[in-house]
Amino acid sequence: MGSLISVVTASIVVFVLSSVYYALLTPVEKRLLGERAPDRGDRPPPLKILLELARGLVVAAVIAGLARYAGLSDVWSVVVLGLVLWVGFPAVLLTGSMMWERTPAATAALHAGDWLIKILITSAIVGAWL
Repeated sequence: MGSLISVVTASIVVFVLSSVYYALLTPVEKRLLGERAPDRGDRPPPLKILLELARGLVVAAVIAGLARYAGLSDVWSVVVLGLVLWVGFPAVLLTGSMMWERTPAATAALHAGDWLIKILITSAIVGAWL
């Protein structure tokens, strides 16, 4: 039961933190990129909000499952797992998007920071419930 609570809690917490993160840093990205900055609109529609919460649930469930499978039993071990997962997946994917899709470095850095926060906070919350 604790694992389910941690997964749901983590997904809600990172959704809120990510929303604040983008609200604060999207204007910086727009200043840096000017017209090349992606238009994310003012407020996401309800379906996107639900999908983002679902994505958070998936990430939290994967981290919880990997931590349990690996026999991790303390917060810091799960946070280290999260850091390794961030390097292995979002960081690699975002550098690839810069190389192959010409994603501006400022945009990739914005997303990389968001994913780092999401994964580390999720890992800490999940790890606290192990």
